[in-house]
Amino acid sequence: MVFELTDELVFPDPRLGEPDGLIAVGGDYSTERLLLAYSNGIFPWSAFRNNQKLWFCPLQRFVIFPEEIHISHSMRNLLRKNLYEVSINRDFEGVIRNCGELRYNQQGAWLGEEVVEAYTRLHHEGWAASFEVWEKGKLVGGLYGVTIGNTFIGESMFSLVPNASKIALIALAQFLADNGGRMIDCQLETPHLRSMGGRYITYDEYMKILNDDES
Repeated sequence: MVFELTDELVFPDPRLGEPDGLIAVGGDYSTERLLLAYSNGIFPWSAFRNNQKLWFCPLQRFVIFPEEIHISHSMRNLLRKNLYEVSINRDFEGVIRNCGELRYNQQGAWLGEEVVEAYTRLHHEGWAASFEVWEKGKLVGGLYGVTIGNTFIGESMFSLVPNASKIALIALAQFLADNGGRMIDCQLETPHLRSMGGRYITYDEYMKILNDDES
């Protein structure tokens, strides 16, 4: 079942959604609605239905646990060369706009101004963060996402040179491991993310971690 959102800040039980995870349409990208969504494992996605925003909550969640990040032998060799610099929140807008341009070329223009403005607001309010990869002072890769409690919910990543997004993801995992973070939500499985340690957990397991319930 797919629910149509109103101005009221509520979401339906994700267990009532479609098999592909689609749970609701409509609504807006206000900070309050986005935070409510992410706090319940729900995220906006890149397509529209009848010009309405789509909200998803798959009941099988593809995640990476920071301590399980897989760094290949070739990546370890690359990192030892110190060819790239990694920063956090130095250029959030640069990251999100690069992600948007690549999606425009590859998958359709969904990171329009409304989305950029919404996540930039989240960033300024301390809810969204970016990891940047630099080569000789030029931004060549990175990722951004939303932080809820101990979980980083990845939204998008980009690479202008080989392996830059992998470097950003490794930096993110190491940062979380060093600072009490417990999970990276990848949203969807890709071969790239599976090769780096991604695996599925259930929605109930996901929500226990998100709420820091280890019982």
